[in-house]
Parts: sequence; C-alpha cells; structure tokens
Amino acid sequence: MKYNLKKIMQNAWKIYRANEITFAEALHRAWLSAKAKEVNAKRIEDAKAAAEVTEETNTWSGWKKLGYEVVRGSRALFGCSLIWGSKGDEAVYKANFFGKSQVEKLA
Repeated sequence: MKYNLKKIMQNAWKIYRANEITFAEALHRAWLSAKAKEVNAKRIEDAKAAAEVTEETNTWSGWKKLGYEVVRGSRALFGCSLIWGSKGDEAVYKANFFGKSQVEKLA
C-alpha cells in the first residue's frame, strides 16, 4: 500500500496544532490514522454488505460535510466499529451510517 506522505504530514501538523503534544507524537498519530483508513474501509464495506444496503451511505457528520442533513427521525441503516487513530490510542468507536435517501440538501 502506498501512502500519500503529503496528506500524512498535513494531518500531523493539524493534530499538532490542535493538541498539546510533541510533533513526533502528532506524526505517530497521523500514521495511525493513515493505516486505519484501509482497515476502516474494509469494515464499512463488510457491514454494508451484511446489511444488504446498496445505496450511497455516509455518517451523519460525513453527510453534513457534503452539504446534506439527515432527516429528523431517520434510523441508521447499519453501524460498524472503526479505528480512531488521531487520538493516538487506536480507540475503537461505533459509527452509524445513513443512506442518500435519508438526507436532504441544506438550504
């Protein structure tokens, strides 16, 4: 697997500026995040297939970044456990995914 070193360094600087840690620790966390992306993508793909979901999906915050809002009262189509590398402890968190049919464009 080839990693985008520029993005890893940019993420390291972002982590460094947001936390009171050394740059070495920030770089370590950025590498953890980069390596976790592949694992997380596989976990999402497997959970989506298990739930038999075929439409485009994203998390609540992911849709928000794309300019959409999840319709109030919508239930997640599926969830899965993902690795959070930027905190440095490789903590696992539960992410819920919503489908394109459950969102509306922000005004």
